[in-house]
Amino acid sequence: MTQNSYYTAPGGHPPQTQLLTDRAVFTDAYAVIPKGTLRDITTSRLPGWDATRLWILARPLSGFAETFSQYLMEVAPGGGSDAPEPEAAAESVVFVVAGTVTVTLDGTEREMGPGGFAYLPPTANWTLRNRDKTTAQFHWIRKRYVSVTGLPAPDPVFATDADIAPTEMPNTDGVWATTRFVDPDDLRHDMAVTIVTFQPGGLIPFPETHVMEHGLYVLEGKAVYRLNDDWVEVEAGDFMWLRAFCPQACYAGGPGPFRYLLYKDVNRHAALPFG
Repeated sequence: MTQNSYYTAPGGHPPQTQLLTDRAVFTDAYAVIPKGTLRDITTSRLPGWDATRLWILARPLSGFAETFSQYLMEVAPGGGSDAPEPEAAAESVVFVVAGTVTVTLDGTEREMGPGGFAYLPPTANWTLRNRDKTTAQFHWIRKRYVSVTGLPAPDPVFATDADIAPTEMPNTDGVWATTRFVDPDDLRHDMAVTIVTFQPGGLIPFPETHVMEHGLYVLEGKAVYRLNDDWVEVEAGDFMWLRAFCPQACYAGGPGPFRYLLYKDVNRHAALPFG
């Protein structure tokens, strides 16, 4: 497989001469957080994490997207955490975009470089450290696991983007494909994190409208994305955050592939209120 490239947030702070006009928008149906907002002033810190800062791209919001949080983590050499997850019921996905991190799960160490993927089930005993000499960046997606009687929790998964052959969408001649790190028919999983790839000129040819919430982080390339009633230009480093039933479609702009890291909630009943 070919080596892929991934956008890395530079941080820093814009000069006083820069225009404040940008593509950031928050609506009732979707939000766009463009790469230009990922600056030093918008970072956060977490208890229990050393030499680490992060951009919180999504968190559960009542009436918007309620199932997940997504962080872009930046860990300096020597940094990391020996107790990264404070919620026992939370499951996690880690996807590395720059540098190298070491994830230790139940005493077994795994070194992960760019394109490295890890699914860490609820109650997993894991740690993460940057033992390299360069700063690492990775996405950390968290969701409260919805257990089902008779179904065990999923097993851990470690994989690499470059080693997985993308699955082509039917009747697209390969211009639209999905890299799946987990078997979509495995009903133990209640979240799916994949990489969607469009070759230049590829498109979603209808307005997808569905119950799944989405986080879409553009890893590479550019496109025009249809979100609800609006066409929005997006490029590498931008994040799109969609509530359930927000119509969506896109045209990939080229000159290279358009790729994004996609989160969605799957394989569970729609929760019913009880009073």
